[in-house]
Amino acid sequence: MALVFLFLGTCWGSPLLGQGEKGKWTVDDVIHTEYMSNVEFSPDGTMVLWSKSRAAEDKKKDKFVRDLYLTRLRDRTKDGFRTVRLTTGDDSDHTALFSRDSEDIYFLSGRDGGKKLWKMSVFGGEPQEVHEFKNGISNLEWLNDSTLVYVSNEGKTLQEQELEEKKDDVVVVEDTSSWKADRLYAFNVKEKHIRRLTDNEKPVQGYAVSRDGKYLAYVEAGSPHQPSDAQPKSKYYLKNLETGSVKQILQGLQTPRELAFTQDGKGMYFTAQLSSDPEWDGAGIGQLYYLPVDGEPRKVELNWENGVGGITVVGNDVVADLANRATMREAFYPRGGRGKEIALDSLKDHVSFLAFSEDGKQTVLRYSTASKLPRYYLADFSGTAVTNLREIVTLNEKLRKKDIARSEVIEWKGYQGEMVSGILYYPADYTPGRRYPLMLSIHGGPSSMDLDQWSERWSTYPQILSQRGAFVLKPNYHGSANHGLAYVESIKRNYYEPEMEDITAGIDRLIAEGKVHPDSIGSMGWSNGAILTTMLTVRYPERFKVACPGAGDVNWTSDFGTCSFGVSFDQSYFGGAPWDDTNGKNYNEAYLVKSPLFDLEKVRTPTIIFHGSEDRAVPRDQGWEYYRALQQIAQAPVRFLWFPGQPHGLQKITHQKRKMEEELAWIDTYLFGKERKDNPAFKEDSPLAQLLTKDTVARHGSLFGVMTDGVLLPEMVSLGKDTISIARFELTNAQYAAYKPNHSVPEGSENDPVDLSREEARTYLDWLTDRLSRPARFPSTKEADALQKKAHDSGAKENTLNYWAGYAITRDEVADLRKKVDELTTTLVKPVGSFAPVKVNGRMIYDLGGNLAEYAEQGHYGYSAYDFVDPATTEAPAETEHLGLRVVVEAVK
Repeated sequence: MALVFLFLGTCWGSPLLGQGEKGKWTVDDVIHTEYMSNVEFSPDGTMVLWSKSRAAEDKKKDKFVRDLYLTRLRDRTKDGFRTVRLTTGDDSDHTALFSRDSEDIYFLSGRDGGKKLWKMSVFGGEPQEVHEFKNGISNLEWLNDSTLVYVSNEGKTLQEQELEEKKDDVVVVEDTSSWKADRLYAFNVKEKHIRRLTDNEKPVQGYAVSRDGKYLAYVEAGSPHQPSDAQPKSKYYLKNLETGSVKQILQGLQTPRELAFTQDGKGMYFTAQLSSDPEWDGAGIGQLYYLPVDGEPRKVELNWENGVGGITVVGNDVVADLANRATMREAFYPRGGRGKEIALDSLKDHVSFLAFSEDGKQTVLRYSTASKLPRYYLADFSGTAVTNLREIVTLNEKLRKKDIARSEVIEWKGYQGEMVSGILYYPADYTPGRRYPLMLSIHGGPSSMDLDQWSERWSTYPQILSQRGAFVLKPNYHGSANHGLAYVESIKRNYYEPEMEDITAGIDRLIAEGKVHPDSIGSMGWSNGAILTTMLTVRYPERFKVACPGAGDVNWTSDFGTCSFGVSFDQSYFGGAPWDDTNGKNYNEAYLVKSPLFDLEKVRTPTIIFHGSEDRAVPRDQGWEYYRALQQIAQAPVRFLWFPGQPHGLQKITHQKRKMEEELAWIDTYLFGKERKDNPAFKEDSPLAQLLTKDTVARHGSLFGVMTDGVLLPEMVSLGKDTISIARFELTNAQYAAYKPNHSVPEGSENDPVDLSREEARTYLDWLTDRLSRPARFPSTKEADALQKKAHDSGAKENTLNYWAGYAITRDEVADLRKKVDELTTTLVKPVGSFAPVKVNGRMIYDLGGNLAEYAEQGHYGYSAYDFVDPATTEAPAETEHLGLRVVVEAVK
């Protein structure tokens, strides 16, 4: 017998809950990935405080907020450790600290204007307000057991108050003659007493305080744009809080950062950059230093040529992240001793230390690769090894069920024959020997890097591109960090040249290996990734089929004056300011020669441009110049999206989603050659949409169903691989009459659902089973429960008493309304498919929420046109007089 429908597996309970296409990544999956951050051990080592971001519950706020969590290390559960969520609401709670006795948590919050200090007990209870700081409060640290250090200012000046009263909205963009200073203050949490700790004239950028409360190190900004503006330089000071003496420190070092005191307070560790152009804070490699409080800084010998990334002081020693090309390597440097690599076994090169306990014997770390979602572990730490790993908290459980792209670190010869590293993601269902499209995803910086760690966000999302069938390459081109001093500096006064050679050589390698089709290549990137994407389309106009640059420059002359760090960036990479006398001319020729704007007439690549309206890193007008050139040249489609109120990185949830959706539609159209499915005049839930959907179902003439060997049978749809099939509609009069020819079918009711007794339904299933040689049956109890949930969620919008009422009927009105229904001489039942379908595992199923209730193996589920859908319960009505049949067919075993 020839069947036109599929019979697949038997297990289908949980998929009916509607999770979308199983295994596939969505935009929401990427944007709402969970991460453990801001981790801190309690002083007694028994608890860990941390935070996690989520979308605000009020969608109108369109933002992410942070909640605080507490994990108790002495309270084990089957899934790890007992963890409680401490804060809720639509305001972020942040900058949280344990009290020195480990009994309370002090934190800051966006609630009530964000100017209050809050406190809560680790034993439970609601947060309590400690004090309100009218001039603001940020950057909390403990000075001693009862005193907090924080950053604030002296309040509004008389002029500021008068302008506010006048509602004067003039913005002073910048004023080098005077600017408001943030200073350091101390607050006694018991006595509620405030005192100023510093008298700096320019704002404090950051600080560190010794555990014994004796010393305070702080940074005074040299420019309003610090730390990104190279001139004037910031200044560093060390203050003895007992004597009041202040001395300037760290002079002559480039951008010292990560200052942290040792536990005994005798000194500080910090990092500083080594570069050939320290006057412009040029990109370089990190070096590790130790500063005794009574001496001069001395460099700690790393015995590692690529330098150091971040550091964490552990007791009187330091753990350093060593730059290791496409990974990081962890090493331990005891004060006064030689460093040693930390033994991490199988986790090697893929670990980030998030926190250490006060005694240095415990750590919380994150482990991930480019193809492994982050996992978070509590471990024992000995200085030279990490042992006894236990998962401390499990995040992203739903994402772990997704299909994850295969990835690997690859290397190839690039500029001057030097090795370039990159992360390569394979397309889903990759078949060796077949050529696939390639999408470049280029990092910003340029002195940043792509590591072999999980990296999925609104600006780069290899998982989604992989499942669309593309390779994704993240190249660590020359100029990237983590590859040594010569590598990171190779693009200074040589901007674009090494990068172009590196990237195109990587493409050529993948083509030569038979992986990538040479006619299916695209590029995307944010910031410097956009800058390189643009130049690729200028230099190789026929090679790239799609370009998606976000927040990138096209005109370096205008960038110098409008970028917040144009001074440091442009002078470092181009060799001077635009007005400098070079090459015998009165301007720096590189600013013109290196600007893509003057060569955009070469571009033939369909380009979609993104910019935040308040971006000061790559100002928004760079996007205008870019778009206007391509629009006027008119050699390729161009689209320009501007996100109101957004800085260099998009912060609103809706903006992140819109960027990804627009970008993916552009890539689908111009890289994958798919026709766009969206239509600006077409509403997805309109009557026309319903009609178009209904037109795709099986019919024989005007009758719903499939004709098999001259017999009209229900149309069955599979619910996915290895699962059963379910009827798209309730069994109709015409389909039932094919089994029972003497069944009375009034004219015009052929496609109405047939109202049956349970015995009549059972005998039909027996007949259908014999005819198909496959088991045809009622939905099981488990299946019916899942279908009932779908029915309830859609019931009030389908053919039920709620629909016929014409308003939001309440339970108390049902009896009166039924009196009016009893006056009818016609039926409330409509032809199947009269209402919009619901999705079950991505398949369109009709009338789950109304028309007739439906038999299950035990009892029934769903609603008839005569039943009330009670919003207060998801249960089906206990009694209903109008019952039909939805057929389930087993798979071939």
